[in-house]
Amino acid sequence: MIAIIDYGVGNLYSLSRSLSSLGLENQVTRDENKLRAADKIILPGVGAFGDAMKKLVATGLVPVVRERSEAGVPLLGICLGMQLLFEKGYEYGEHDGLGLLSGEVRAMAGDLPEGLKVPHIGWNALSIRRECPILKYVREGDCVYYVHSFYAKNCEEETVATSEYGVPVTGVVQRGNVYGTQFHPEKSGRVGLSILKAFGEVSA
Repeated sequence: MIAIIDYGVGNLYSLSRSLSSLGLENQVTRDENKLRAADKIILPGVGAFGDAMKKLVATGLVPVVRERSEAGVPLLGICLGMQLLFEKGYEYGEHDGLGLLSGEVRAMAGDLPEGLKVPHIGWNALSIRRECPILKYVREGDCVYYVHSFYAKNCEEETVATSEYGVPVTGVVQRGNVYGTQFHPEKSGRVGLSILKAFGEVSA
């Protein structure tokens, strides 16, 4: 069973429906016992880094997420959920993340060439840097759907795939059993569903 963490941030049920359409048993939950019993965990999220981290801490689930991650349970962060996996976020101040990945989350504004809009919204091609279990069905140049104003930086070792938007945007990350996508797989059509399918096939 895949546990989707409910901490009041993000459209959890479209993600749940996508998983169900693939035949993947899942449950939206904030129950720590269900999280401990899950075979895999997804941390979704939209909004601001600091606010989301406060909400996640308030659920009391942060120690459980770290515990299960350290036990080798596959964990997937999506969009803001991916960003929270990093050490720091700098959206409206400096905030600690979960620290499961090395790197930080910074504003795209200031890094992009003049004329490119923030937020970065829309379809963009993936450039795959190395093999990754959740990209087993993805081909170079496949497009996925982004909606974000901040992105992960200083995370070369964790970066699996990028998309070009004036600068290389960190698109997919991995460290061991911890995975992340800056884009929304549940909004990325066939390619996104193939990523969720591959995550469902990852073994602990």
